[in-house]
This record gives sequence, C-alpha cells and structure tokens, in this order.
Amino acid sequence: MEMWPGEAFPLGATFDGSGCNFSLYSEVAERVELCLFDDAGAETRIDLPEITAFVHHGFVPGVQPGQRYGFRVHGPWAPERGVRCNPHKLLIDPYAKAVEGGVQWAEAVFPYAFGDGPDGPTTVSDSGPFIPKSIVVNPYFDWADDRHPRTPWHETVVYETHVKGITQRHPEVPEDLRGTYLGLCSQPVIDHLTALGVTAVELMPVHQFVHDYRLEEEGLRNYWGYNSIAYLAPHNEYAVYGQRGQQVQEFKQMVKTLHRAGIEVILDVVYNHTAEGNDAGPMLSLKGADNAAYYRLSAEDPRRYVDYTGTGNSLNMRHPHVLQLIMDSLRYWVTEMRVDGFRFDLAATLARELHDVDKLSAFFDLIQQDPVVSQVKLIAEPWDVGEGGYQVGNFPALWSEWNGKYRDETRDFWRGAEHTVAEFGYRFTGSSDLYQPNGRTPSASINFVTCHDGFTLTDLVSYDDKHNEANGEGNNDGTDDNRSWNCGVEGPTADHEVNALRRRQRRNLLATLMLSQGVPMLLGGDELGRTQSGNNNAYCQDNEVSWYDWEHVDEDLLEFTRRLVAMRHRHRTFRRRRFFQGRPIMGEDIDDIGWFTPKGTPMSDVDWQTGTNLCIGVFLNGEALPGQGPRGERLVDSSFYAAFNASPEDIEFVLPDETYGTMWGVVLDTQHDDVLLAFPRRRERACRAGEPLRVLSRSVLMLRRLEGQPGG
Repeated sequence: MEMWPGEAFPLGATFDGSGCNFSLYSEVAERVELCLFDDAGAETRIDLPEITAFVHHGFVPGVQPGQRYGFRVHGPWAPERGVRCNPHKLLIDPYAKAVEGGVQWAEAVFPYAFGDGPDGPTTVSDSGPFIPKSIVVNPYFDWADDRHPRTPWHETVVYETHVKGITQRHPEVPEDLRGTYLGLCSQPVIDHLTALGVTAVELMPVHQFVHDYRLEEEGLRNYWGYNSIAYLAPHNEYAVYGQRGQQVQEFKQMVKTLHRAGIEVILDVVYNHTAEGNDAGPMLSLKGADNAAYYRLSAEDPRRYVDYTGTGNSLNMRHPHVLQLIMDSLRYWVTEMRVDGFRFDLAATLARELHDVDKLSAFFDLIQQDPVVSQVKLIAEPWDVGEGGYQVGNFPALWSEWNGKYRDETRDFWRGAEHTVAEFGYRFTGSSDLYQPNGRTPSASINFVTCHDGFTLTDLVSYDDKHNEANGEGNNDGTDDNRSWNCGVEGPTADHEVNALRRRQRRNLLATLMLSQGVPMLLGGDELGRTQSGNNNAYCQDNEVSWYDWEHVDEDLLEFTRRLVAMRHRHRTFRRRRFFQGRPIMGEDIDDIGWFTPKGTPMSDVDWQTGTNLCIGVFLNGEALPGQGPRGERLVDSSFYAAFNASPEDIEFVLPDETYGTMWGVVLDTQHDDVLLAFPRRRERACRAGEPLRVLSRSVLMLRRLEGQPGG
C-alpha cells in the first residue's frame, strides 16, 4: 500500500478528498503501525513513516470516508516506569471522529493474562477482533441557514436529558428513531420541549463510551455513559445507522433541528477520566499510546494510577498534549458539530495541576484565552472525590456551576429541617454568598433540585432511603445523603393524604426552582412525574427504570410546570442580571428586596437565626431592576410578594404595609391540585395591604402588585 509522509497536524484521521492523513502522538513509541480493515475484517498494517515533535504521521492516497482503522504502538513495556506499549493491542484513535462497534470483553483486551494480574508479563494475544474500529469521516454537512441561538444566560432554562431515555418509550416517535439522535429531534419531542419552554437541552454523555466488563457480565449496561473513550466521536449506539460514521451526520441533523426550534445543545463531557480504568483495566487507546503522558500516575509507584474520580484513573492535566486533546475536542464540537456549551463532569479534577484544586490552572487559562471555547456556555460540576474536591463557588468568572448547595438546602427547607431559612434566602436570591465576592452574577448559579445523579422529583418526595438492589452492588452504591422525605410512607401508597402532600411538595420544589434567581435546570421527566422506584443511582439501568414513561404522564404536573416556566419567561423580576443590593435603587422609595415574617414585619437577626423558623415572606421589586435593555432603556417589571410555608401547620401571613403596594393579586398557589386554581386570575383573588392570608402547610403563595404595573 502506498504511504506518503503526510502532516503531523491535525491529529487523528483527516480526509481531504483524495485520501486521508493519519497522525498519532506518542513520545514513547519506537514505531506506530496504521491498521486498515476491509469489509470482511481483514487487517492491513503499514508503518507511519514520519515523526514530527513526537507525532507519528503519514498520508494514504485513495482512502475514503467509512474506512475502518486503528493503531498499534511498538515500544517498551515497563510498567515500573509507567510505560505500557504493546503492539498486540489495537488502539482506538484518541482523535477518532467516529467509532464503529463496541468492546467485546475477551482476555485479549487486557494487557496481561487474567490469572497473572496487572504486574504479570505482557500478553501476546491480539485484541484486534475485540476492539471497536475508528472510522474516517466525511466532514461535509449541509448546515443551510443554521445558527447558534445564543440565548443569554439570564433567559436560559436548562433541561437535562438522556438521548436514548427521552424517546425509547415514546409512542409518537417512529419506532426506528426511538433512542436516537434523530428521535430526540423528532417533531413530538420538539413540540414537548417548546411547549415546556426550555431553551437548552443538556445531554448526558454522547462521546463514544464503553459498557463496563462487570456490568455486561451481570446483564447490565453503562446507561449514563460516563465512561468515555473517544472525545471527538458521537456515541454510535444513538444513531439509526451507526455504521461507517453515519452517527456524525445524524448528530449534526439533531443539532440543526433543535437550533431551528430555538433550543441550544449543551454536552455533558467527561474529560476527567477514561474507560481504561486503573492498572488492572483494559488497553483501549491512551494507555497503549503513551500511558505516562495521558494519565496521572503515582509518584511512588508509577504502575498505579492517581484516582480523583472514583473510576480508576484521572487524566494528566499537567501534560500539554492532554490539554491539547481536550481543547481540540471542545473546539471540534463547537465549530464542526455546532453545539452551544459544555457541562464538565467532576470539573475539580481538571483543575488539579499538582494535588490541590487550582482555579488558576493551565486548563482554565486555556479556556479563558480560546477565541472559540470561551464564547459558549461553560458549566462546571464543581467537585470530585479527591481531598479538597468540593469547590462550589470557586470557579473563574467565565464559568457557571451546578450549585450543589442550592439542591441540598432547598430540599432541606421543604422537608422541614431546622436552621434552613437563612440558607434558603441565599439560594432563592441567586447565592450571592458564593458568587458575588469574585465578581460573578446570579447566572453563575445553575439551580437544580434533582439531576440524573440521585432521586427523580417524584422519588424525592416518596422515599426516605435509596433502593438500588437492581444495580447488583447490594444497595451499597449511590449516596445516602438524599435529603428526601417520603411524606409518611415509603414508596407507592393508596393513602390519599400522603399522595396529596407529595403532589404539593413537587409543586413547591418546582415553584422554588423556577422563581429563584440564577439559571434553573429541570431534570428531564420530572415534569411528567417520572419515577425510578427509589433507585438513586440508575447509571446501569438501560431499561424501563430509566426510560421516560410517556404512557402514564401526570398531565396536571406537566401543565403546572409549563405555566411556571412561562411565568419565569414573562417576568424579568425572576431573572435579574445582577444580585439584589438590599437597598433603594434608581430613586425608588423602597428596597429592591424585602424579607418579612408572617406577621408582615421585616425579618430581624433573631428571626433569621431561629432554628425552627420554616416560614418567610419576600418582596421582589420589579421597578428596581439593574442594568439596561439592548437600546439603553430602563428595565422594569411587575413586583411580587411570595409567602413560603414549609411548616406542618397552616400559617396566617400578613401582607406588608402600603409602602410596598396597596392591592395584590394571587398568581400562584401551590396548595391546589387543579392547575386553574394554582394559577388564578387576578380578578378572582385580589388582596389589600395588611390583609391576612392563610397559607396552607407546606405550600407557596405568590402575589403580584396590581397598581401601576408595566404590561398590565
């Protein structure tokens, strides 16, 4: 086979119309073989002829899109130095833009015999038949008039979902599209998302990932996908036609269709570890290419891996080629796949240069100065499992964060935990205690009550304890810190009072989420009443446990959620671009925010510190909004008063005096199952300043000031 010298960059396989350039970085390789596979699986090996800056490269004329390939790296086997070259193991291209097939778990996939263990001699069994093949892709796609929606952060409503789970059981999605990228952008799903009012979907991992050996042995699968192996390749199982790189075209079609509906696409990305596990794990890609460069190894024993992720390994963020791989991946997904942002799994790991988390690390420096990546939405999961890994509030100004404190303290307040009212106040108003000191805005806080990791909303109010027996780990997996409350009975019940309370608690949590300052994130399926039967770690449940149940939708809850999101979109008061100051602004006679006891008096220090206080009122001044509109106009909106009663007793709240408003109309009352009663018209329930209002136990009552309101 003819081979030309080719170019060192870009890395990976690059088709130019006449052939394909191949390149692989490895400082330890003595030589690198390019392995090409025909339709029958026959392999042709040829050495990459040139080396430039530790990049082995060559150009093969005539290679076309759809060509299957991989690499074999020849070099030393010296685990005691962290070097693990083994040419008997076929390697997935770290820069593969598409991957065909999945790992078949045979002994050959591992660099040692099962009986010898990770310190035994290297094996000579060929892993080629058992390893997925990298695919040369055609970069052309007709994007037509596609453009990024670029929804401002303060107008964003995020919907976290799973590509497969959202459509696998959807009766209106064509059967052949269920569980796929094309299913996610099918008309029934688009209609649901637009009616719900979400502006962005945050997709659980879509980088090519691996189903763990242990899970497959037990008849389970890595449903969540936090086990990446190719950072530029869309996962092939989510494609209708997952052969020859077709998944790339289908992913692009999904993005294009969602953009036309005004919906952004945010990817949950896992750059902190790979599917190759620890020293006992398989050899699939990076481990065989240059183990010591790509992974954090123990300084005392380079045979072992440093693990800040709980998965066996951590990528070596101190190495320039690791940083290059991540940045090249991010830019590719923005420029070629046209996604709108990223949520970084266990992002604290990415900030570890030596041991401690450093927000000034090279990774954040690269993001900050990159002209492409710095312009999209960046979300950190601000923790990992290592020492000092909980870093909520400590990421740079460019970033938003999953606010774990919002989740925990909102749950605590509504389940009646003591000493929570002050924390609830901070979380409801955007967590200024976490984000204001370093110059950030409320949009730094991604507020959520539930996410993929933990209970669904329905389970949060139905279970005190996790029920993960189906995961095969003796119910020892998943967190025990659920901060949930079953409302008196564990699991499903026929008790009407318990079920009524559960429905009310769901409405309370959703109302708090959508009316808080910051960016709300809704767990997909919560609006439908989805349950996982108490499983709070359904990472391996690729079945009805995790898939959305479209046959038994809670229509009242769905409509309630739609109206909440619409209320948020309608009123700037709930999506301020700056934190409250607690003082008059722009000549107003009253403060931008006011906190009140149920008696209608301002909250005192004693009131804030009283541990048993589970009731609070808040005034939100819509005529004291900071900032200006796009043409310099003053921003004004309605003013609101909300009464939160998380106590087990009905409480009489007194509206503040006429300084804050004379007449008020009820716009939200979560005590009602009937959606029309939960969102009454103003003329049906008008209230006067100083008037007492009975707020049902564990409910929210929100009123809008009637006189002089912009927009009616």
